[in-house]
Amino acid sequence: MQNKLNIQETFTEAFNLGVKNMVNLLLTALLYFVTIWIPYLNVGTTIGFYKVIVALSKGEEIVPTSIFSRENYKGLGDFFLLFGLESAGLGAALVFFFAPALVLGLAWQYAFYFFVDKKMSPLKSLSTSYDTTCGEKWTLFFIYLLFSVCVGLVAGLLGAIPKVGAVLAILVAIAAIALGMALEAVLYKHFASKLEPAE
Repeated sequence: MQNKLNIQETFTEAFNLGVKNMVNLLLTALLYFVTIWIPYLNVGTTIGFYKVIVALSKGEEIVPTSIFSRENYKGLGDFFLLFGLESAGLGAALVFFFAPALVLGLAWQYAFYFFVDKKMSPLKSLSTSYDTTCGEKWTLFFIYLLFSVCVGLVAGLLGAIPKVGAVLAILVAIAAIALGMALEAVLYKHFASKLEPAE
């Protein structure tokens, strides 16, 4: 991918990746949503969910049941520390109203991916995500916004079709889950590539 995010290329790659892995991505999402309510297990599946996105970004095979791997529970303390630091930082940013929190949220968007992929410390994960997204936060914001608007428009238009509209809108929403996961993978791949010269 180019040095800077290209919106068209990002969406094209995400669409192709999402369609190619649609079934496994939807199964992963289904398993995750079913188990997110179960205490302790939900921690491992959350970490596993991030690992699936990382695997997708590397072109590896997606195994939905991998979110239940025992390996996901290693480094639990650091995971909670990262979660606490990010939450505290965003909470502090909200004191200065919405804009700083939005910018910081985008800047730290990939901290958990760097954490599970590169085995970075919580602080290093946050700072790496911040540094790699530097200069591209507006593009990132518009990518997420455009994705949401497109999904909403397609679901809305198909939902207006008599008799079958509701079913079509639900199918679009389901497909959007897989496409959203693919989009995250493509974006993480882009930002992770910025580290390659230094590694």
